[in-house]
Amino acid sequence: MNPINAFRKWRMYNETVRELNKLNARQLSDLGISRADIERIARQAV
Repeated sequence: MNPINAFRKWRMYNETVRELNKLNARQLSDLGISRADIERIARQAV
């Protein structure tokens, strides 16, 4: 994997985790996810 692509994927993963962690439990529930699912969802996003 190209280092630039790896860096972009790492940034996208971190941004996704950060944004989802800003949501409260009710908002996450409305999206159908739990706090424990955040890292898995972020990995799938990249």
